[in-house]
Formats: sequence, C-alpha cells, structure tokens
Amino acid sequence: MIQHSGLFLGAFMFNYEGLTRFEKTRIISARSLQISMGAPVLIKTELHDPKEIAKQEFEKGILPITVKRRMPAAQE
Repeated sequence: MIQHSGLFLGAFMFNYEGLTRFEKTRIISARSLQISMGAPVLIKTELHDPKEIAKQEFEKGILPITVKRRMPAAQE
C-alpha cells in the first residue's frame, strides 16, 4: 500500500483510521452534498437519503476524498 496525505491508498479503497470526528463529519457532509446535487452514487443501495448513502460509502472505504493536515512548523 502507498501512503498519501495521511491516508493509505489501496485498490480504490481508503483507510480512514486516525481521522477525528470532525474530519469524518466533514467528509460525510461533503459527500452528502455532492449526492444531493446529482453526483453518481458509488455503491448499490436502495436508500434515497444522501446522508445515509454517504455514511455507507464512508464505512465501506470507497470515497475518493483525502484529508490534508497542516503540520506545525519546526522551531529550533
């Protein structure tokens, strides 16, 4: 696996370990908005609620969304 921006990239799978609850909420909210605006759904589901679909996509680890964190500057 390759590490990229703090997340491990597999074959279209993203490992979201180490995300804060705020980052998780932001990712799900952003994806939910995308779905509600007409973006294609990445999983097969019978659900119609964009928030629930986004949660399922997140839990399956197939969202192509990364988190970039600012690292504190090293002081000497």
